[in-house]
Amino acid sequence: MTLVERFLNYVKFGTQSDELTGTTPSTPGQMVFAKALEQELRDMGLSEISLDELGYLYATLPANTDEPVPTIGFIAHMDTAPDMSGDGVNPLIVQYEGGTITLNEEQGIVLDPAEFPEMNDYVGQQLIVTDGTTLLGADDKAGIAEILAAVQWLQEHPEVKHGKIRVGFNPDEEIGMGAHHFDVEKFGADWAYTMDGGAVGELEYENFNAAGAKVTFKGRNVHPGTAKDKMVNSQRVAMRFLAMMPQDEVPERTEGYEGFFHLTGIKGNVEETTLSFIIRDHDGERFATRKEQMQQWCDAINEQFPGCATVEIKEQYRNMREKIEPVMHVIDVAKKAMERAGVVVKVQPIRGGTDGAQLSFKGLPCPNIFAGGMNMHGRYEYVPIPSMEKAMRTIIEICRLVAE
Repeated sequence: MTLVERFLNYVKFGTQSDELTGTTPSTPGQMVFAKALEQELRDMGLSEISLDELGYLYATLPANTDEPVPTIGFIAHMDTAPDMSGDGVNPLIVQYEGGTITLNEEQGIVLDPAEFPEMNDYVGQQLIVTDGTTLLGADDKAGIAEILAAVQWLQEHPEVKHGKIRVGFNPDEEIGMGAHHFDVEKFGADWAYTMDGGAVGELEYENFNAAGAKVTFKGRNVHPGTAKDKMVNSQRVAMRFLAMMPQDEVPERTEGYEGFFHLTGIKGNVEETTLSFIIRDHDGERFATRKEQMQQWCDAINEQFPGCATVEIKEQYRNMREKIEPVMHVIDVAKKAMERAGVVVKVQPIRGGTDGAQLSFKGLPCPNIFAGGMNMHGRYEYVPIPSMEKAMRTIIEICRLVAE
């Protein structure tokens, strides 16, 4: 199978994850896909193939040299985002010569460079797009396809020497659970790379520190006709809380290393209202301050409405930079491999999280490399085929460099 054939096959599997199920994997479609990948690995003749009951799949391409070479790994996740349906994906290949791309004429869904100016970087290239009714799934099935296409290439070119190569595919990255049950000891790599970045050239070893926060407001409901000086409308109190927060420290007004508070959900009535947030910052001290601010705003509310507001904060993941900086050779290898693959390297912080962050804190240094997808998690997602090819070539060059 070619790289593109693999990808087009993989996106047909419905693997949308769901944080509400409480199971691992969180949805049955992920295990269906894992079993199909397991069979593909067997058909390829890989060794040490293992699929556990939680949907974690590992395999080995044995070394083809007797020289001592570090064992390296490549990792990608099988699930797609809960943000939009990943069932019935109908990918289309278009030759892009500029201008708009009509994804769905009937529904008037158009991919427009006026809204997505990055499209102009890919004029003259073939793009794989959606039909506008689902996401595509390049995040991260492009990564899986690139890893296995690179493994196949190495099998077909034994003259290229490499050490032991481990591959790992996991469920539930999109709901923050991808690395929770990843068996680092069993994986047995000296270091690894997640193939889960975006545009061609991205190399990332810094990510947000992350927490989730749930703020609950207790109200008092009485008949509105006799409510004066008695009613406490928890919804209106919640709005006071929101008004206290910095209005510019939100995702839609920040970039680069700027952190934010992101309101992800509101649920309420007069008696009780809950606000759900995610808190993000690259800097550890600023991150700690953000968490303290949530409590301070609750305290201010409670001064006006005693006992009304409570906040629950849960840590999610930490910035992997502190784990990667002591082993910067893993970044140097990736940079050189990209350059050999004809890629302009763009080292940048991840404005989000990655399985590699959690894996790095579990003892497996694991920076993130581009997989090529753009506009991920929605109907406007696309992936340029040359970007996927360069990601595949980067994997091959990493394996070659480590053996050298």
